[in-house]
Amino acid sequence: MSENHDFDLIIIGAGSGGVRLARVSAQRGARVAVVESRYLGGTCVNVGCVPKKLFVYGAHVQDELEDAAGYGWNVPLDSTRFDWPTLVANKNAEIERLNGIYGRMLNNAGVTIIEGTASLKDANTVVVGDQSYSARHITVATGSWPVVPDIPGKESVLTSNEMFYLPQLPKQAVVWGGGYIAVEFAGILAGLGVEVTLLYRGELFLRGFDTDVREFIDQEMRKKGVTLKYGVTIESVESEGAHYRVHLNNGETLTTGLVMAATGRRALVDGLGLAELGVEFTDSGHVAVDDHFQTAVPSITALGDVIGTPQLTPVALAQGMVLSRRLFGDGQGDMDYSAIPTAVFCQPSIGTVGLTEDEAREAGYTVRIYRSEFRPMKYTLSGRDERSLMKLVVDDGTDRVLGAHMVGPEAGEITQGLAVAIKAGATKAQFDATLGIHPTSAEEFVTMREPVA
Repeated sequence: MSENHDFDLIIIGAGSGGVRLARVSAQRGARVAVVESRYLGGTCVNVGCVPKKLFVYGAHVQDELEDAAGYGWNVPLDSTRFDWPTLVANKNAEIERLNGIYGRMLNNAGVTIIEGTASLKDANTVVVGDQSYSARHITVATGSWPVVPDIPGKESVLTSNEMFYLPQLPKQAVVWGGGYIAVEFAGILAGLGVEVTLLYRGELFLRGFDTDVREFIDQEMRKKGVTLKYGVTIESVESEGAHYRVHLNNGETLTTGLVMAATGRRALVDGLGLAELGVEFTDSGHVAVDDHFQTAVPSITALGDVIGTPQLTPVALAQGMVLSRRLFGDGQGDMDYSAIPTAVFCQPSIGTVGLTEDEAREAGYTVRIYRSEFRPMKYTLSGRDERSLMKLVVDDGTDRVLGAHMVGPEAGEITQGLAVAIKAGATKAQFDATLGIHPTSAEEFVTMREPVA
């Protein structure tokens, strides 16, 4: 540790990766400061994973009420009433509680929290307001920010950030985008009674996910009343009082009460002064780093969404652990980005880990495909028209399971357990030898015996 600086490490950004790096480094004896201009916990805690999951829970309640009749419960649906401001207020209270927990975790670890907007004066100096702080190491962990395409009327278009604080729900909404954020918000809004149209410029949304999963969730979302329009994009938005006219590139015009863009995110590096110091950027605008999070400037590292790796909280947390070890531990440690489990909290939800069928074939594997589609047991009495999909991608040469994919209730919970097996290199024979828990949907993953391809 160097005594020639105010701190051994200054982290710009108190999101998941920055907080983890700060805590672990301080526990290793480093003098650490975190600079944050908005809120502790970053996107995930404040305008991402956590509040989104709370909204997903809220959107599922209507289904539960409808299903109750099949189990003998007399729930008068015509007298139920949903109050959006109550959900938002309760969500806000929970986020404030989590903000406090993050603050206490940092304080208890001995980390100095500096509130304000940071910029870099030089390779070892961070300026916040009228104060300058020096550090042996500086880590950029500022995350990413939603992008709205530059179209006429873009000022009327909301992003996921604003969706968490809507004063009231509209009767109709247009969601623009084909990634998981667009699909999740389309499901949330539809579940809360909003008439939703989802627009995507491509042929099928959720690019990068298994094709069977994409096609299956398309059909399930349509059953829930979401209108899906592919091969179109928005050219302009006109405000007309409490409504908007959305002009599409195919000549069609939609009238709606809300337009949300989930059309991508950019690295949040504005005003930091990184380029002036010699930090390089990728073609996509992310901070360029090597495998050890090192930028072109020796004293500056970066991690999380700002470097363009998978934009997932567990990825940023793992990066924080690795970087702390490299800076203040034994100098060893590497990130492994293979077989990262992922969930999409649409309705029904998606869970996936490992290679898709297309990825496996493109990688040169000769694969066996196991696939099962069924109605979950819960809906046999309620009569709900919702089905589940489960799929395994297996290397025919080694019998190793390369990927597992699911659409259905609790997909994320089930996939987390499968991720351990796939990370450990489990074979299909080992899946077959594992006894199922009956009756569950999850047991289907260990009872599929006949390949479909």
